[in-house]
Amino acid sequence: MELIRGIHNILPRHQGCVLTIGNFDGVHVGHQAVLAQVKQLALTQQLPSCVMVFEPQPLELFTGSAAPARISRFREKYQALAALGIDRLLCVGFNRAFAAQAPEQFIENLLLNKLGVRHLIVGDDFQFGKNRSGDFALLAEAAQQFGFGLNSTSSLKLGEQRVSSTLIRQALEQDQLQLAETMLGRPFTLTGRVRHGRKLGRDLGFPTANVWLYRRKLPVSGVYAISARTCYGEFQGVANIGNRPTVQGVREQLEAHLFNFNKDLYGTQIEVVLRHKLRAEQRFASLDALKQQIAADAAAAKQYFSQQLKPLNTLT
Repeated sequence: MELIRGIHNILPRHQGCVLTIGNFDGVHVGHQAVLAQVKQLALTQQLPSCVMVFEPQPLELFTGSAAPARISRFREKYQALAALGIDRLLCVGFNRAFAAQAPEQFIENLLLNKLGVRHLIVGDDFQFGKNRSGDFALLAEAAQQFGFGLNSTSSLKLGEQRVSSTLIRQALEQDQLQLAETMLGRPFTLTGRVRHGRKLGRDLGFPTANVWLYRRKLPVSGVYAISARTCYGEFQGVANIGNRPTVQGVREQLEAHLFNFNKDLYGTQIEVVLRHKLRAEQRFASLDALKQQIAADAAAAKQYFSQQLKPLNTLT
């Protein structure tokens, strides 16, 4: 999948596409249904399929730290879209000047002049431009005037609720991992690069991979039974996600202890799959008390995995 970073990198050869626009946070099953339409239409018209996203996401610009936690960071979003067979991902830098442009300017300058959109697929509640004054009705007028196709999408429902990034985020915050997995179409994962830490886990007898998550805020916290996909294969383990209050942690991070594993992961990317929440994060009176709890957490995670039908292989 080709990544176009910024409007200034749109080239003449990028003219003509079937486009959809949105945050696509999590690339959940509702998104996947829309993307399937985009791909099918692109195939029929022999055009590239293209997804437009914004960085930062609009709410992150306007509300700062009050913005909701992301389900997926940009790298994970890119990987999910690429896996679905999308041809191009256009990442538009979202700032106040861009947000303040008239919706007609967005249509004419970006959609028509830059991208030469041949067909656009968006939700009928899509809003854009200054004060969110652009809407589907305005797009319909432009489609008729300039001769591009326009389709609206209906939200995919799970029971009586429409699948949305907001609903998935709520499920994760409420420890409903199975519900989140159903709406995502896959287990919830966190990815990042393993960095050197304080080696406290090793001193306590439980060496950990300290994973830098590149996120302002996380939709999950606590201690989990996990599986981790590494350059050496996939392994079971236990992980703490949060601020590490016992050792005065100041930022959110993930620390994963992998069972029967003694390889060097420093500098590598790992993907951590949350399988089951064991407990909330808590502060302990001493490092000895923390060590005892880590041992109990590891035992609980091993018991959880022993009850699963297909335990993973481990490296010895």
